[in-house]
Amino acid sequence: MAKKAVATLQKGEGRGYSKVIKMVKSPKTGAYVFEEDVILNEAVKDYFAKK
Repeated sequence: MAKKAVATLQKGEGRGYSKVIKMVKSPKTGAYVFEEDVILNEAVKDYFAKK
C-alpha cells in the first residue's frame, strides 16, 4: 500500500505534496499512535509545529 502512495506522489502534480507521519500520545490510554497525512510541501513545518 505504501509503495502505491509513494509512486503516485512522484508523478506530475504530486511532487508538491509530502506524506508526513507524526507520533502522538493518546490521552486516554497513554499509548503512542501514528497519524499519517499527505500535505503540501509548504505546510510541513506548520504541521509539526502545531500541538
